[in-house]
Amino acid sequence: MTTNSRHKSNTFIDLFSGIGGFHLACKQATEKFANPKKKAKCVFACEIDENARKTYMKHFGKIEPYLFANNRFATDITKVDPNEIEDFRLLCAGFPCQPFSQAGKKKGFEDIRGTMFSHIVRIIQAKEPEAIFLENVNFIKNHDNKQTFSTIKTVLEDELRYQMHYFDVRASDHGLPQHRPRVFMIGFLDHSLNFTPPKKKKLKLTMSDVLGGEVDRTIGLTLRVGGKNSPISDRRNWDGYVVDGVERRLTISEAKRMQGFPKGFKFPVSDAVAMRQLGNSVAVKAVRDYAEQIFIALD
Repeated sequence: MTTNSRHKSNTFIDLFSGIGGFHLACKQATEKFANPKKKAKCVFACEIDENARKTYMKHFGKIEPYLFANNRFATDITKVDPNEIEDFRLLCAGFPCQPFSQAGKKKGFEDIRGTMFSHIVRIIQAKEPEAIFLENVNFIKNHDNKQTFSTIKTVLEDELRYQMHYFDVRASDHGLPQHRPRVFMIGFLDHSLNFTPPKKKKLKLTMSDVLGGEVDRTIGLTLRVGGKNSPISDRRNWDGYVVDGVERRLTISEAKRMQGFPKGFKFPVSDAVAMRQLGNSVAVKAVRDYAEQIFIALD
């Protein structure tokens, strides 16, 4: 494979972008770089959910107007022509793992047809980015008797020829008071590159800090989409806490802090929709720490 974007600026694309957690993380990862050309720039994004698109555009519209011109902010990934995407260094995607019901039968490209992952592969094949950064729930490693993850690894390593690194990551190891276990899949087209994962960080922000009172747990529950307003004693509860002896629910601003979104990040949707969007997003600081090491390895 050739590397068609080497030594250019740190361009990236944001697939299944949601509200822009990967976008924020990549921008933050290069803030300290002295060379302006090394500042991360998003040149393409794709998100099908209408409300998520509204939130994404609300925050990034003025910051990165380039992204919202000439069809660079696509809707349906299944209709994207990879050849119309400009060259980029890093592909980012937090992709859904369903449906992979037939995964593992043929051990390769045949297994991924009809999945969202297959459209990521189409883009990688056409554009050959220098690096890829994929994120998913930990369950994907055991999905379909581990056949799903085995198939993904086969495609990335044997058929696309990337040198892959896999990490079990918790948001709480990157300064955020939330467990949020995830698997990060990071790969490089150039097998000689030296990638060093970031070191774990001490937790400085606790749930008592977030909620402004005494809470019986230092690290909070993982933000999710379903189960909102479940009884605190229920296993599905993730948004209910006892603060100074009084039971209450997370607010949007508190959930943003748990996910690492900046205070000024605004939601042009209802609070219920905003909370679902946060539950679907990535832990920004965890992604940022790994993205920083990716850009360092590339340079």
